[in-house]
Amino acid sequence: MKIIYSRLFERFPEIIFGFSTKVGLNRPAPYYFNLSLSVGDDSNNVIENRNFFFKQLGLSSNEIAYQRQIHSDLISIVDRAGFVGESDAMITSKKGIGLAISAADCVPIFIYDKKNNLIAAVHSGWRGTYKKILAKTLLKLQYEFNSMPNNLFVCLGPSISQKKYEVGQDVANLFDEKYLIKKNNKFYLNIVQANIDMLLNAGVPENNIEQSNLCTFEEKNLLHSYRRDGKNSGRSLGIIALKNVD
Repeated sequence: MKIIYSRLFERFPEIIFGFSTKVGLNRPAPYYFNLSLSVGDDSNNVIENRNFFFKQLGLSSNEIAYQRQIHSDLISIVDRAGFVGESDAMITSKKGIGLAISAADCVPIFIYDKKNNLIAAVHSGWRGTYKKILAKTLLKLQYEFNSMPNNLFVCLGPSISQKKYEVGQDVANLFDEKYLIKKNNKFYLNIVQANIDMLLNAGVPENNIEQSNLCTFEEKNLLHSYRRDGKNSGRSLGIIALKNVD
């Protein structure tokens, strides 16, 4: 199978990280190697896919924390694996728990605080970006965990690029003009840069931020994209975990 790794996180042997793709176990169209149980794919295949992916990362299915992503600004503090409820960001200082972000265009964001040895994972589409879920996660890290921005290392996984992310006037009106391109009376939104700016404005060093250059919409042979494939789109999972070393 094909897994996308992070050069940034590879510097830290205590971190487990991987982002799944469409490629794995020779799964056929339309869902390919899909890790979501809520898109209409065969659940037995999905469970097998998940177990296979987790094993490649050195994890098992009972070590993964999931949330029901609802495009909110809700943040879950995680102290166990399994379903943690409705939210779009998770934080944990527990070792051996993989935080899972489901994605197929939205920006998946993974955070490691090296000093305090804790991690966070954020799902940010246009709604989450507008609600500033990433900025709110950074504030929660700071005020509840004494996690300072200058100690954070952040990876933004594959997401939809601005030139492929057309939005309506109503959505465009929610964002600063610097994140918009208007072409032929259509608006194109750069949610990746909006999230990067939240990191920089909070004080995260630019050298501590890694941005994937892969567009989910354009990489049709590698990545799932809801904007491209609609109801037939599968989902990737991005996983970050602190190694459970005895």
